[in-house]
Amino acid sequence: MNYLSPQLSGADLELLDPLLSQQDNRWTGRFHGLILKTALQPIFSISHKRIIGYEALIRAFDPDNASVPPFQLFGLPDSDQENVLLDRLCRLLHIRNYAAFQDDVNWLFLNVSPRVVASGYRYDSFFGELLRRSGLPPHRIVVEIVEQPTDDSERLRETVDYYKQLGCLTAIDDFGAGHSNFERIWNLSPDIVKLDRSLALRASNDPKARQILNGIVGLLHQSGCLVLLEGVETHDQAMIAIDAGVDFVQGFYFCYPRLELEGINGEVTDFERLLGDYKNRHRIRLDPTQQLAEFFTSPFLKAIDRMRNGESLRDACADILAHHTVSRCYLIDDRGVQIDDTASGQGACGELDPKYRPLENTSSADWYRQHYLKQALAQPNRMQVTSPYLSITGVYMCVTLSLGYRFKGHLRVLCCDILADQGPLAST
Repeated sequence: MNYLSPQLSGADLELLDPLLSQQDNRWTGRFHGLILKTALQPIFSISHKRIIGYEALIRAFDPDNASVPPFQLFGLPDSDQENVLLDRLCRLLHIRNYAAFQDDVNWLFLNVSPRVVASGYRYDSFFGELLRRSGLPPHRIVVEIVEQPTDDSERLRETVDYYKQLGCLTAIDDFGAGHSNFERIWNLSPDIVKLDRSLALRASNDPKARQILNGIVGLLHQSGCLVLLEGVETHDQAMIAIDAGVDFVQGFYFCYPRLELEGINGEVTDFERLLGDYKNRHRIRLDPTQQLAEFFTSPFLKAIDRMRNGESLRDACADILAHHTVSRCYLIDDRGVQIDDTASGQGACGELDPKYRPLENTSSADWYRQHYLKQALAQPNRMQVTSPYLSITGVYMCVTLSLGYRFKGHLRVLCCDILADQGPLAST
């Protein structure tokens, strides 16, 4: 079954044609006695609230029209030559079906066989000819490259550059599973990174994983990549995707892959309701922050008055430190340098884990990089409240309250750390 020439040129398109057939404007393929069909799964932009692309997926059927799992299909080739043949046949089938599809704007996401990628761009030179003959503009194609180990990073980069030179977008698929690393992102500079479905599943079961997901999305954005979360299957995972700041979503929650291509571009998800649910949750989550500011503003002002009258930090902040959730109070000057040492809270929450004793003494520490300090210095006399973050002084999650005030012509900032997992207002 050798349909490919040794040179693997654009002429291979004619050699693949006998494996395709058309009926009612729909193309199917044949491989090892199986019938191959194109299924499309919509990809949605959260901000645009609509479809912005489709991933093309191959579906195989035996002569009795029984579905054949993809792993069985891709296990059939018994040589590299046949692997390349199947890869090309799938892409040719998808592009012909999509070229006849009633959508002249959105992207088509195409998977490329890892073996083709590993073989270098010259091995896939037929792809440019395929696009030229199809009439499908290259800028509407997103070439997906699966995250995998490779000993030849230079060849991989050349292959990705080849697709970019054609005018296609490139995407790293399954990032977050197996062999993911940011070095490859920086080396390949893909346009889009598709986060593996395992990240959504972990984030829905573990708050720490949710924070890590948010951080990954932020780093990818800073690297200049758009981010797509795949495998979104539940309303909660959709909320996680929105909160993480991903650009695009894909998964059964929004739409299953469909063999019936007609009408799929009219698939509608109620993003108004989805975003409304998120906004309501977000407001509820922010309410405790406002309550914290209101609850502690009066004790802060009293402490500031006492320090202006000459009392020590610990004595002035006695009422604040007595609260069961308060970890510590400290004072910072307008250069960001801590004045004197920290006043620790009462009870267990004020005791530092012995493992972190090297971090205990913060006298003269410089906190200028901290966002809560910059806000307090920029807006004196206004209570600032952070989101939960990891405290370097005790390696626990905390929320910091900060209030800037003037003392003898200079700005000072009174700060208070509250344990984020103790429910600060539960016993007030």
